[in-house]
Amino acid sequence: MLQDLFRNAAVKGLRGTGIIPTMILVTGGTGFLGRALIRQLASSGQEVRTLVRPSKRTPALPRGVPVEVAVTSLSDERGLRAALRGVQVIYHLAGAEHEGPRGSILETDARGTANLARAAAQARIQRFFYVSHLGADRASFYPVLKMKGVAEEHIRKSGVPYTIFRSALLYGPEDHFTTSLARLGALYPVMFLPGQGDVLLQPLWVEDLVTCLLWSLDNPETANQTYEVGGAEYFSFRQALEIILDVIHKKPWLVPIGLPYLRSLTVLMQGLVPNFPFSTFWVDYLGYNRTAPSDTISRVFGFVPARFNYRLDHLKAIDWRRDALRTLYRRP
Repeated sequence: MLQDLFRNAAVKGLRGTGIIPTMILVTGGTGFLGRALIRQLASSGQEVRTLVRPSKRTPALPRGVPVEVAVTSLSDERGLRAALRGVQVIYHLAGAEHEGPRGSILETDARGTANLARAAAQARIQRFFYVSHLGADRASFYPVLKMKGVAEEHIRKSGVPYTIFRSALLYGPEDHFTTSLARLGALYPVMFLPGQGDVLLQPLWVEDLVTCLLWSLDNPETANQTYEVGGAEYFSFRQALEIILDVIHKKPWLVPIGLPYLRSLTVLMQGLVPNFPFSTFWVDYLGYNRTAPSDTISRVFGFVPARFNYRLDHLKAIDWRRDALRTLYRRP
């Protein structure tokens, strides 16, 4: 596809004369977006280092991809200084919103980002990229969006050249959106809609955001800018869910439910199901329209984002009921 040709050109550094780093640090490298970004960076021959929190578990890094690992946390300022040795560029993707009650939004998104921004300034980092959320604002009523807004301010005040992407909902293989809804739709006969399911979303294919991140590195005009980015189409939550259910050939009963009741139900399910895929962050996220100007990516980066139903092949040829039973009820 023409779009893939543009993406390959970006990975190979065929746009402009931006920074040519010898080492890039990626936080959140074991996450959905982080793995996609590391794969693309490594495929271009770029040296990549990623932060991994101390844990007994084997980190879920992309398979077969050469990546250096720095074992430290965002709360360890000494460890951060060591991890930044020889680094010119940071991609800060780490976030705790998908970890449910086990995650610490304050520690990761606010204090952790403050520590990283301070260490970046001391290390004279040339560029700091941060992926935030649409609606991020320190005055927001919602904890995740409030902390993302606070994190953005820490980065802007650090003195390090930055680029912030306030991203719409991301999707792709192993995501937190389409695969989670596929599991729930295959396992349960009833699915609950937030309100009437009419909140607007703008799903963005993960590889399109990766392309924006890569092209920004090679384009000095994106320095000290904040971009709100989303996919090529707007959908209500109900419409997006129905597209996903159609791909996996499931038809559960869709029941509208008020957001306060949905929040309580989510908390209950998190207690009953060891790996329930949705946290209260999702309830907050689905409380209001989450959209960006539809022309940002085409205007700034020169390509049109993928259409939602064209990039759902990762949902096909999978027994989602079996996958849900294996994934959701496995003890952490």
